[in-house]
Amino acid sequence: MTALLHVSGLTRRFGGLVAVDDVAFDVQPGEIMGLLGPNGSGKTTVMNLLSGALAPDAGTVLFEGRAIHNLPAYRIARAGLARTFQLVRPLASLDCRDNVLAGIAFGAERRWGREAATEVEQLLARVGLGGRGAALPGELTYIDQKRLELARALALRPRLLLLDEWLAGLNPTELREAINLVASLRRDGIAILMVEHVMDAIRSLCDRCVVMNAGRRIALGSPGTVLSDPEVVRAYLGDDNA
Repeated sequence: MTALLHVSGLTRRFGGLVAVDDVAFDVQPGEIMGLLGPNGSGKTTVMNLLSGALAPDAGTVLFEGRAIHNLPAYRIARAGLARTFQLVRPLASLDCRDNVLAGIAFGAERRWGREAATEVEQLLARVGLGGRGAALPGELTYIDQKRLELARALALRPRLLLLDEWLAGLNPTELREAINLVASLRRDGIAILMVEHVMDAIRSLCDRCVVMNAGRRIALGSPGTVLSDPEVVRAYLGDDNA
């Protein structure tokens, strides 16, 4: 099977700090891949490199066989790769309906008029914001702002979705609902690369995981395999627990 996303030799430096160091992995069509590691391991930097928010110093990123590592973010989004952010970034002056409409209007498959309006309401309902279309982002709780950002990403009709700690901060009921929502996205044919610290979600959702520490990949495999890897345990808990 040809990989949907192929990452090879990905490297990014900030002055003397190598934040991402020769990282490589693939994401297959329809797969949910976890991107794990302790805080500061380089996970969000990888997401920024894949989505075009940052340019790599070295390495290649192929999406559906096409090199995207030197493309601007808007072209990567239109190619079919969408993302959410660890710190949410709603369009603060637009209500929820128009936030989602922005994704519909400026994606690769632009829709307008009644078709777009219907899709906006469907997406808001899908992420748990049904009936909140007229609310401004500043009127929403943080969790609901994350839901709004997910709806806007889905409005691009992505084939690969990057989720950066989207499940963080949810209570147990919200977490179960969110896990079911993410699982439903896979059933719709969307592949997902998710940065996550919620291990219940990792075990429930992920087919495979890539684990980073200090900018480098230290493990790749099924959740059970990587979470029991001594080097992964050492990265999270220290030498005494490995």
